[in-house]
Amino acid sequence: MSVTVNIYYTGKDGAARRFAEEMESSKTAAAIRREEGNLRYAYFLPMADPETVLLIDEWEDQQAIDRHHASPMMAKIAELREKYDLHMKVERYLADTDGIPETDSRFIKE
Repeated sequence: MSVTVNIYYTGKDGAARRFAEEMESSKTAAAIRREEGNLRYAYFLPMADPETVLLIDEWEDQQAIDRHHASPMMAKIAELREKYDLHMKVERYLADTDGIPETDSRFIKE
């Protein structure tokens, strides 16, 4: 069962956005995307909060997350979080193995 982790990075004066930009430009994000079990690693900018960046981080299972947490990538991420003085809010979601209910799917345009 896949696990999705939403991480809201919040800072001051554009720090969260600069953090995400450095994660991309340093190729750290690309290396994480290549890790075994990573399904998604993408940054988004919430329209209502310019001081926050949302990371949607999806993994095949908890074991894949555990391997990621034990990898050298975590030291680089921690270093950048400190550099930009970021605070975090974390949400975790497990995949809905039953799929989208018919009552919801009628509202989705593909």
